[in-house]
Amino acid sequence: MKVARDPRFIRDFAALLVPIQERAEKKLALFLRNPRHPSLQTHKMEGHRDTWEGRITDDYRFTFRIEGDLYKLRRIGTHEIYKSP
Repeated sequence: MKVARDPRFIRDFAALLVPIQERAEKKLALFLRNPRHPSLQTHKMEGHRDTWEGRITDDYRFTFRIEGDLYKLRRIGTHEIYKSP
């Protein structure tokens, strides 16, 4: 699997508190090994064409799109951030 990070994802990640960044790094490593791991709770987002989300914590999510064999990480943050187009 190939993974790319959108510039918005990079900015969002940099703005996270360090403990959330550390948790996100662990979850993203898990995502790279198994995008459908149960703890990530990945699912297609309602109302957002071809966009999926995964769980970092109860309050933090990341979004991504699947383009062939490329998984493009789009956003990461709380519900307010990750739902924006």
